[in-house]
Amino acid sequence: MYEKYAKIIIFKINIILVPGKNIGYNIVRKNSAPRRAGNGGNMDYGNCVIGIEFGSTRLKAVMLDEKNEPVASGSYGWENNLVNGVWTYGREEFFKGLRGAYAELKKDAEEKFGSPLRRVKAIGVSAMMHGYLAFDKNGEQLAEFRTWRNTMTAPAAGELSDLFDFAIPQRWSVAHLYQAILKGEEHVGKIAFLTTLAGYMHYVLTGRKVLGLNDASGMFPIDPETLDYDAEMAEKFDRLTARHGFKRKMKDIFPRPLAAGEDAGYLTEEGARLMDESGELEAGIPFCPPEGDSATGMVATNSVRAGYGNVSGGTSMFATVVCGKKLKRDPAINVVVSPTGKNAAIIHGNNSASDIDGWAGVFGEFASLLGAEADGGRLLTVLFTCAMSGDPDCGGLVNYGPVAAEPTVGFEAGRPLLMRGEGARFTLGNLFRAVICYPVAVQRAGIEVLKKSGVSVDMIYAHGGYFKTPRAGQLMLSSAFGCPVSAMKTAGEGGAYGVALLASYLVNKEDGQSLEDFLDSQVFAGAEVTTVTATEAEKTGFDRYYERFVNCLGVEKAAYALLK
Repeated sequence: MYEKYAKIIIFKINIILVPGKNIGYNIVRKNSAPRRAGNGGNMDYGNCVIGIEFGSTRLKAVMLDEKNEPVASGSYGWENNLVNGVWTYGREEFFKGLRGAYAELKKDAEEKFGSPLRRVKAIGVSAMMHGYLAFDKNGEQLAEFRTWRNTMTAPAAGELSDLFDFAIPQRWSVAHLYQAILKGEEHVGKIAFLTTLAGYMHYVLTGRKVLGLNDASGMFPIDPETLDYDAEMAEKFDRLTARHGFKRKMKDIFPRPLAAGEDAGYLTEEGARLMDESGELEAGIPFCPPEGDSATGMVATNSVRAGYGNVSGGTSMFATVVCGKKLKRDPAINVVVSPTGKNAAIIHGNNSASDIDGWAGVFGEFASLLGAEADGGRLLTVLFTCAMSGDPDCGGLVNYGPVAAEPTVGFEAGRPLLMRGEGARFTLGNLFRAVICYPVAVQRAGIEVLKKSGVSVDMIYAHGGYFKTPRAGQLMLSSAFGCPVSAMKTAGEGGAYGVALLASYLVNKEDGQSLEDFLDSQVFAGAEVTTVTATEAEKTGFDRYYERFVNCLGVEKAAYALLK
């Protein structure tokens, strides 16, 4: 049992209910227009920092000025591929994407400020958490990159969870390693280094085998007291794997965990040439510890303090609540740590954008047949807006959108499925509301577990593409969670913005200043925030939808058992 419940409180946000409206919101404005320094619009890049995040569908690079405001950006689109049953990205795509996103950022900065970009104050790299990237002593990759999306490690994850009395999700690196050992994969005896995507890209740019605390806690459990891998669990793991003939110690092959603000190395000459094909980027730039997308979400939304929470909505959707205390084992809740080492609960939904994009594509084809061309972004904006006109309970419809497995609600495979009961109101608003409510309903399943354990969620920050259409995604989440949902203007910059702030913290913090205080005083003071609060009718409607969602879980399970 928890000694106390964790209560989430966010300050400096004004919430107003507008008479006659379903939602209320208030905006506190901050001037965030790009500033130009020096004569002729030149920028002093030496006071700027860069953050680069390898997301599931896009790499993004963001540059911040000395006031931590975004002034330039670049991106590179990519997609994971299912190859021989494994969701993966090719290693050459890592490098191609890095160069592409940085080249766009460099071009953007030089066009705005009229001077060449050669050096910045600090850089940070982040990426999708978890997964499996294994290398031999010569740095040769030993197996395909197995991303967070793979659910192929159930035997290993189950055995480790029992061994540690700690929930080990299938996507965690230690589960992938142990599953490979159990299967007797030939490469495991050659492993000299195992890391995440962020850890690997940091290594090729700096030569340092390190990892931020949050990303490391998605490889193997972290002890919040020592800020290192849990020693007792590590010993148990080493004894277990030794019985299977694995001779390496876990800590010898995993990257060293580092807290936010610690020295994580410098850009090497080789790293500079890899990142900038023009050859103008200078070596020697300090790097902050590489982090996972959970950490960058916390930082980008100022949700790092104990009791704060945020939801990231992209290809996947996940909520992170920083509890700052030990959490009991539960398969619906994953326990990681914040960039500063506080315990946090993650509710991870594997599926969000894929099914939504699929439906949008169908409507786009129909629009094209009518001669009304619309790009994907416009289509999604129209459909998300239309969803707000639907009934609070989606008019009797229920939609399941798993393209891949969804462990939080017990789906072992992905089979998108739309159903409607007798008397359902089959309208476009209700249809698309049901479609976008699927990832939120998965999150609600985890929130139910937290509430039963005494954790109160009173405010959530939202970020990511799911929340791009004004108020729509926030309304769905507020209806599901029963609390206000806020979004910052800068949250649209995503994880690249979050890791850029970690880079800024590395080089701009005052002596002894915590990350939490740095963000409060130097980044988010007076930030522009929009808050959406669902009405009681909206909340009650989602409760009815969620009851239907839970009652029909067996139909979805039958679908993937029967539909091959």
